[in-house]
This record gives sequence, structure tokens and C-alpha cells, in this order.
Amino acid sequence: MLLSVVIVNYNVKFYLTQCLWALQQTCGVASMEIIVVDNHSTDGSMAFLKPHFPNVHFISCQHNLGFAKANNIGIRQSQGEYVLLLNPDTFVGEHTLADALAFMQTHPQAGCAGFRMRKADGSVAMESRRGIPTPLTAGYKMMGLHRLFPHHRHFAHYYLGHLPWNEAAQIEVVSGACMLLRRKALLQAGLLDEDYFMYGEDIELSYQLLKCGWQNWYLPLDILHYKGKSTAHTSFRYVHVFYKAMLIFLRKHYARITWSIRLPIQLLILVKACIAMLQTARHYISKYFNLFPAKREQKCYLFIGKKDMIAECKTFATANALHAQFIEQTVEVPYIKVIDSTNEGKRQVIVVYDTQCFTYDTILQQMHRLQQLGYMLGTFRNHILLTQDEAICTL
Repeated sequence: MLLSVVIVNYNVKFYLTQCLWALQQTCGVASMEIIVVDNHSTDGSMAFLKPHFPNVHFISCQHNLGFAKANNIGIRQSQGEYVLLLNPDTFVGEHTLADALAFMQTHPQAGCAGFRMRKADGSVAMESRRGIPTPLTAGYKMMGLHRLFPHHRHFAHYYLGHLPWNEAAQIEVVSGACMLLRRKALLQAGLLDEDYFMYGEDIELSYQLLKCGWQNWYLPLDILHYKGKSTAHTSFRYVHVFYKAMLIFLRKHYARITWSIRLPIQLLILVKACIAMLQTARHYISKYFNLFPAKREQKCYLFIGKKDMIAECKTFATANALHAQFIEQTVEVPYIKVIDSTNEGKRQVIVVYDTQCFTYDTILQQMHRLQQLGYMLGTFRNHILLTQDEAICTL
């Protein structure tokens, strides 16, 4: 077995459905297995997914074990020479994995490789490459210096802002959202550290790989990441777990540094956590009591696809009073219509591609164009409409 793909799912069955569809279109990989570890979802994920993907190995946990432990369960049952840890709210192009594996095979010291993650607006996610959060690096990030000096070798080291996006480069931390690992290196590093429930485990694993003498690489190969759909970033739980993970890393590796350095960093983390908690509380209180009603952003959907998809989406748009336009198209490269802003006002345009008409490689190649136009990405297949903010079954 050449490649094992391990995906941890929690209540995102429609996004995971697309992720699995894309993986099944993969070309150029001699042998591949897909393992889905469900972290006790409550949205009926397993009952929905199993009939549609009989060749996928599903593991159902009786409790939410956390990201690290669930991944380790899948890794221990995998057989591939390489292991890809992949978030369920992603999709890869048909040739992405073959290109990444070719790189790993020609770079024997590469223990891990990450990808250029695109967000739904076409922009590149900063988390695609990171530096080790030493006390100094973490301090610069907490103080916002990485925003003031986005390309500085030291102030922007957390996101390695001095490196170009279009070239492969050795980095320190690979994102756990899409992490390709050499099994030999992974076993030597000791799998994912289960002290981390969620967040921080990718930093810890990347750090352990470096300590074992392996290289971590960033590859300019695009994937789509609906960032945050597999976790609720506005929840109290997210805020608590994220900053707890940062403190765990500092205690594990920098416990012996002088308190005059460690204490200010820990205080900064706690202050940031408190601010985030207050902002989250304000959001929920305002929403509950309707204190600061925000004007809802108007959306315009631009559906591009085959005749059957267009017909179904027209019916769906009419039934749900969606402002939509439709382009029936069967050629390989999708046409993106530039909607006249004078006609559409300030509507957010969401370009929805028919993934049975266009390849995932083709859609990913359009992401830069979407970013230039200020549009968002959506996809449609087998009655499922996915955007950054919604997952809808049109049946």
C-alpha cells in the first residue's frame, strides 16, 4: 500500500462527502486506502456516508476523543508507506497527491510535507506554513508584529512571511489540515501527542520530526480548505482548547527558560484568551437579545454546470428565494461571468461549480481568479450545495 488517507470527522457529513468524492478521483497513485474516524458525530454522518462509499474504511468512536487520539486510531489501522492526515472540510485536485508523493520519493529526508491551502475566497491560508512558536516568535505574534511587518524574517516568523508562496521550501511546522507523512518518520516521532485535544498537535509533531532529523516541507500544490467548518471557531470550547494548546507546547519545551521570558508570554496568551472569550460572549448575548442587529449580506449565486445541474439548481433557487444566475456549460475551462456591480449592488457573489462537469484540478486553478474578482467558491454535486457558510441538500 503506497498511501493511507486518514480523516477525522465531526458533524460535517456533507463537506466530508465532497472530500471523499475528490479523493476517489485521484490519479497517479498506485494504491490508496481511505480511513474515516468518526468522533461521535450527532448529525448521522455514518448512516449517511457508508452506503455511498463502500470502499472507505469507517471507524466509529463512542466518544469525542479529540483530533490527535482519533487520528492515531486511524494511523494504527493504516498500512500505507505514506500517511495523509486530511481535514474533512477540504478537497484535493486529481493530481495533487501524485505530485506530492513524487516529491517525497525524490527527497528521502523529507519526513512531512504540507500544501498551499486556499480559502473559499481564493486567498492563501497563512497556516499553510508556520515556524515553531518559540517564546519570542509567539510573543511577536501575540503583539501583532507579524501584521505590521508581514515579510520580516523575525517578526513574521510564525507564518514564515519571508518565504515566497510559489516555491517549495523547507519549513518548521506543517498544518494538520493536510499533512503528508512518511510512515517511517511518523513512527520515529511517536505519532500525534494525545495531550493535545485539538490544535497544537501538528506543531508538536512537526517539532518532533525536526528533532529526529527529518525535514518538513511546504509544497505550492493547491488544495481547498473551508477553514473552520470542522470546528466551531466562535465557541467557548474553541477558544479554551486553542489557547490551552499553546500553553501546553510552552510548558513541554520551554519550562526551563527564565520566568522573566516565559511569564510575559503566558500572560499574553491568557490576555488574548480572555479577550476572545469576551468577544465570543458578546456575540452570543447580542445575537440572543438582538441588541445589535446586523444587516445580512445579500448573496448572488452563479451556478455553472451541465444542463441537469442547472435545471435542479433553478428549481432549488426558486423554492428558496435565492438571487441566482445560471450558465450552462460543458467545456473543460469554466467561464466566470463578471457580474455588473451596478446591477447587483453589494451582493456577495458565490460561483457554484458543477463538480461532475469540471475536475477539481480545474476548479482549484480558478481560485486565483475568484480572489481577483472578490467572489467566493461553491460546489454542487449529487444534490449537495456547499459554500463557506452553508451545506445544503437540495432534495
